[in-house]
Amino acid sequence: MNATSFGSAPDGGQGSAPTRPETGRIVLLTTSHRVAPGLLSWPAWQALHAADRVLCADGAHPQLPYLREAGISVEEAGPAAEELIDLCAGGRTVVVVATGEGEPVLTDGLARLAGSGRFHMPELELLPASYDLPGARLLDLVQVMDRIRAECPWSSRQTHEGLVKYGIEEAYELVEAIEEGDRDELREELGDVLLQVVFHARIAQEDADAPFSIDDVAGTIVAKLVHRHPHVFGEETAATPEEVKEHWLRTKAQEKQRTSVTEGIPLHQPGLALAAKLASRVRTAGMDVPPPSGEGIGYELLALAIRAEAEGVDPEAALRAAARAYRDAVRATEGTGAQGRSDEALGDGSASADTVEE
Repeated sequence: MNATSFGSAPDGGQGSAPTRPETGRIVLLTTSHRVAPGLLSWPAWQALHAADRVLCADGAHPQLPYLREAGISVEEAGPAAEELIDLCAGGRTVVVVATGEGEPVLTDGLARLAGSGRFHMPELELLPASYDLPGARLLDLVQVMDRIRAECPWSSRQTHEGLVKYGIEEAYELVEAIEEGDRDELREELGDVLLQVVFHARIAQEDADAPFSIDDVAGTIVAKLVHRHPHVFGEETAATPEEVKEHWLRTKAQEKQRTSVTEGIPLHQPGLALAAKLASRVRTAGMDVPPPSGEGIGYELLALAIRAEAEGVDPEAALRAAARAYRDAVRATEGTGAQGRSDEALGDGSASADTVEE
């Protein structure tokens, strides 16, 4: 960031301007706690080595041991704004290693003094010494989850099994946000799904027999993505989505060494999704397996799911869209007075089974 000066008091008197004292320079050095201490930018190291004095109000600041190891003399001091201006007299440069809050009291004090017009203000430079990389806020989430797991009476007692229902609920809420096109809701629901991942990984750390952490989870998926994208990270090429899928399926088959195309399909997923997944595996494998013959709604739904998959339609999404249209029709009917008649019918205690269940 370019140097930002608070300005100085106007010259008094007439004629030639009087000689003004050298006001010096204040460098406010900010760092990110999401970057390992000591990993500072080159301009930051230059400013630190060139400074007449380096100050830090926090004696436990994580940067201090690394600065001192690099030969920087750091004084544990937190002067007020006017005192800091005096330290810069004679053209001296003072670097202030900011605490996590960014020294708002000091900067507010300097702004007030500059606004008073009574001081020749030193040049003030805000110098970010380290920057957050994309994904850095995930470190905050891990830290927050650690504390919640340790201190929250509810979270500290949760297990993988106890959280299953929440994972399912959050996944469905994410689907709803996507299909409704609500961007704010989408951002929130993605966070809720991410929480489930971090929560389960935090619980897994405590397993006595086979512990793993969120880093192990991330490392596993990174390795999988790299291996299944040889056209990105390797020597192979893929110009179409179909070729990408071919790479994916081939490398996945090499990894899993499965003896059946049905292996790895979760049987507890919704029925239409399960039927469509089976049909997809059969079609991709080039197999000709007619659906089993039978009577009843189940076999009819199976046939519809297979037909939808063959036509490139997600049967679950299609049914949800139709169900939403049905919901809108119900609400429209309620708006014409049918709701009042329904309330009267239920008022005599003759509620339906569905109403009691809800």
